[in-house]
Amino acid sequence: MYDFIDTLKEFFNFTVLNISIKKLLIFFFIIFVFFFLKQIVTNFILKTIKKLTGKTKTEVDDLLIVAIEKPAKLVIVLIGFHFGFLYLNLPDKSQLLVRHIINSLLIFAVSWSLYRSETIINKSIEKFLKDRQFELIDSFVPFINKFIKITIVIFGIIFIIQEWGYNVGALLTGLGIGGVAIALAAKDTLANFFGSLMILLDRPFKVGDWIICNNIEGIVEDIGFRSTRIRTFAKALVSVPNSIIATSPITNWSLRDRRRIKMVIGVTYSTPRDKMEKAVNEIENMLKNHPMIHDEPLMVYFTDFNNSSLDIFIYCFTKTSVWAEYLAIRQDVNLKIMEIMEKLNIEFAFPSMSVYIEKTPEREADIKNL
Repeated sequence: MYDFIDTLKEFFNFTVLNISIKKLLIFFFIIFVFFFLKQIVTNFILKTIKKLTGKTKTEVDDLLIVAIEKPAKLVIVLIGFHFGFLYLNLPDKSQLLVRHIINSLLIFAVSWSLYRSETIINKSIEKFLKDRQFELIDSFVPFINKFIKITIVIFGIIFIIQEWGYNVGALLTGLGIGGVAIALAAKDTLANFFGSLMILLDRPFKVGDWIICNNIEGIVEDIGFRSTRIRTFAKALVSVPNSIIATSPITNWSLRDRRRIKMVIGVTYSTPRDKMEKAVNEIENMLKNHPMIHDEPLMVYFTDFNNSSLDIFIYCFTKTSVWAEYLAIRQDVNLKIMEIMEKLNIEFAFPSMSVYIEKTPEREADIKNL
């Protein structure tokens, strides 16, 4: 019995790489405890938290639990290794190496959780844009997604490099110089990017709007991340870089709530004054009572004695900006004006010229001699 105990003591005191078997066994026991703790956290604590967050109205807490679940397991295991190596009491150089490795993995775990949490930010931004009916959602949200992920990866790498004692400042300086070179090489792309931001934030137009920009007039068919596509009225599709849109005046005809009717009606000079006055009054009353014409501004006046007509000036606005509806209203107004003129027996004038030949004694003598 004593021989077995002595043998067991010798076995526990046996060293591997200057570490006794006893310490190694305790080291692995510590690791086992933390692996067991990881399973408890996974199977009980996180599942309970998931059930609680599933009952809330917001989706953010559910996404947050999913994002930190796997990194949290890694952190628990790393804590176990940290305490295990502390117990082993390794030499300073070995302990420093282990500490760098564990700290690097902890930085990786934090970066990993942030990388997975990007979905929360992405969904929040997407909801914000959709609530405000921004047109660049399909183009802008993926860019934000990639930008956040790349930023997290870059900072994670920088912190890991710094953990190992390298000069991060010199690295950042090099990246800054490289960034300037890239920016100069991709200035057009950056200009289009900021143009897209302008369209996203300022919202001067949306898909389906009738606009004029940089002497290009048509209907907006698509707002992309690099360019905006406009279908002209000749049915040509024009792609305008967003950098040009950002620096050009934009006329958006679709944002108006009305369209203008402006016309001049010419009647013959044989029209009596009283009939002219009645025509002006009846046209004005017709427009004021028209269900699709705005009351203000509305002007109907006898304005000019033209070369071949007496001119009535008409100025008003329809209650719609839709072109087809506007044309139908304008047609109805024209027909009603014709009805008024027919009722008052007033004729419309058309360009004409009267030629008068003056009679002189010499001219009369010539005619008699003929």
